[in-house]
Amino acid sequence: MSKVGIIMGSNSDLPIMQQAIDILQNFNIKIEIDIVSAHRTPEKLFDYAKNAHTRGISVIIAGAGGAAHLPGMVASISPLPIIGVPIKSSNSIDGWDSILSILQMPNGVPVATVALNGAKNAGILAAQIIGISNENIQNTIIDFKENLKNTVIEAAIKLKKDL
Repeated sequence: MSKVGIIMGSNSDLPIMQQAIDILQNFNIKIEIDIVSAHRTPEKLFDYAKNAHTRGISVIIAGAGGAAHLPGMVASISPLPIIGVPIKSSNSIDGWDSILSILQMPNGVPVATVALNGAKNAGILAAQIIGISNENIQNTIIDFKENLKNTVIEAAIKLKKDL
């Protein structure tokens, strides 16, 4: 079974990254969670990025605020797909520093970037990546999207009744 690695720059990122944890657990996808700081624990970052695939991890979700170097640095080392979650942190410039740090990667070092604080979408994207080669996960995603559609249809019906 594939695993998703979820890493964040500090413990203060956990409330946002919990959204990815929750959605992946709802999809019954195994996860590995850690705090890996690009600036404070570079040796740990290097080891994590270099060896994650040997532990059965298929996708890494990396959340970071401020300068947000974590996703890009992991992508520079790891052979796995990396999904970056820009986080609006206490030292952030309205989150733009994080967004641009993760989004503007050089050629050859791609990072899929979700919206500011968009960890739930990062979890869904990771599940979709795994679903390419796992029919059970793909069916779970199909059901999830069908439920999204039904929620909107039901809301539209309710809205028309209430008018």
